[in-house]
Order: sequence, then C-alpha cells, then structure tokens
Amino acid sequence: MDRPLERSRAPMPDGAGAARLARSLGAALWKSALPAASYALPPALALFLLGLGWELYVRIDGTPEYILPAPTVVLDRLFSDFGFFASEGLTTTWRAVAGFAVGGAIAVVLAALMAHSLYMERTIYPLAVLAKVTPLVAIAPLLVIWFGFGAAPKVVIAALLAFFPLLVNGVIGFRSVNPGALDFLRSLRASRWEVFWRLRAPSSLPYLFAAVRITIPFAIIGAMLAEWFSGDSGLGNVINISQNNLDMPTLFGAVITLMVIGLLFTAAAALVERRALHWHESTMEGDS
Repeated sequence: MDRPLERSRAPMPDGAGAARLARSLGAALWKSALPAASYALPPALALFLLGLGWELYVRIDGTPEYILPAPTVVLDRLFSDFGFFASEGLTTTWRAVAGFAVGGAIAVVLAALMAHSLYMERTIYPLAVLAKVTPLVAIAPLLVIWFGFGAAPKVVIAALLAFFPLLVNGVIGFRSVNPGALDFLRSLRASRWEVFWRLRAPSSLPYLFAAVRITIPFAIIGAMLAEWFSGDSGLGNVINISQNNLDMPTLFGAVITLMVIGLLFTAAAALVERRALHWHESTMEGDS
C-alpha cells in the first residue's frame, strides 16, 4: 500500500538561527534609520534649543501670556484641543490642495502653449505678471463679492499664488530639451505631439518639481489668508479670531498646525520627486 504523501514543511530556525535573523533585521533597520536621523536630528536640535531659549526668556522676563506665551503653554493648548486644530487644519488643507491643483493644471497647460508659440508667450506672460503683482488684499474683497463666503474665494486665491511659479518653470522646462534628441526625433518625422510627450514633458519634470516645492507653501498661505479675510472656518479664521481676542496660545497653536501641514506636504513632494526623477542628477546623492 502506498504511503500518503506528507506535506513538506519549512525547517524551523533554531535558537542560533533566530538570533542571527534578529541581528540581521536589526542591522538593516538601523542602517535605514541612520540617513533619516542624520537629516532630522540637526533641525530638531535647533528647534529644541530655540524653544528652550524662548521658554527661559518668557519665564525670566515675566512676559504676559497675551503678548508672548511660553512654548509649554502653546503645546498644552495645542494638544489639549487637538481635535479642534486638526479639524480646522483639514479645512485649510483641502482648500489649499484644491487651489494648487487648479492653479497648477492651468499653469502647465498655458506653459505648454507658450513653449510652442512665441505669440502665445507674448500674449499670456504679461497677464500672468499682472496677476502675480496684484496684492491679495486688493482682490480678496472682490472675490468674496463675486463668489460669496464659501470655499470658492479661498481656492481661487490659493490657485493664484500657485499659478505663476509653475507657469515660469513649466515654460523653461518644456524648452530645455536636448538638441541632439530633438534633432533625432525630427529626423524620424515625429509629430509635435510625439516630441512633446517623449521629450519635452520628461525634460520639464525637474523644473516642475522644483516649482512644486515653492508653490505648496504658497497655496497653504493663500488659503489661510483668504480664510483670514472672509472665512468662517479654517486656520486663517482661527488666527483672526485669536488675534482679536488676544488669545495668543490658540494663535500660536494654529501657526504650528500650519507649519506641520507645510512640512508634511513638502516632504511628500520631495519623496514623489525622488521616485519620479530617480534618473535625474538632481535626485542623486553627491559624493560624501
């Protein structure tokens, strides 16, 4: 009678094998954590020393809380009502992201047109400069009159601040192509559309990502300022009300929340840039 087939089982590691596996995993984790620590430790130390000096100054000088609160008071206010700051921060964040997406999409499309046509550049660029140099305090009331007190004016102002850097960098990027590669594609009788997607679009990515790092904080600032002028929610509204009530701990808590949001989005943009531009020299580590 044939014996039933037995299921093959992977050999279980003995004590020595498990110890070696644990040491190798620990070494791998430590090796991956070292670069992150090398980047995070210096600014964290500087921030700690700044906060310590701030705390000592307020305590020794006896500065009133309504003028300059101590960092411990600000952090206590922030974490004691963390849900409030998180909710208002999310409101500001989605308005900033929407404005960045709208302004960025329009900027990239117009940049592509300007890169292909000198007439379009001469037509669009002066209008873009006018939109850039117009003060927000001048157009914010008009946007409220036109779009109401909802999210629309906040998104528009965030889009205006994100628009110009992406437009300028997009034009430069679409035109900064390798002449040899351009001549090669033309020798193959490639259409303008093929040249754009195979050469101009990849060449523009380093310039566009550099502009993204600049425009993300601009979009967040734009949404916050719009909430300051015409908001009933969001961190800008919190800062405005706190200033009027001399509630400095809440004001500083809102500012810290804005800083954290900006840092998170900037770090996310840098990560996406490294993944998308792994082939470009701007994302390669230099010699140590």
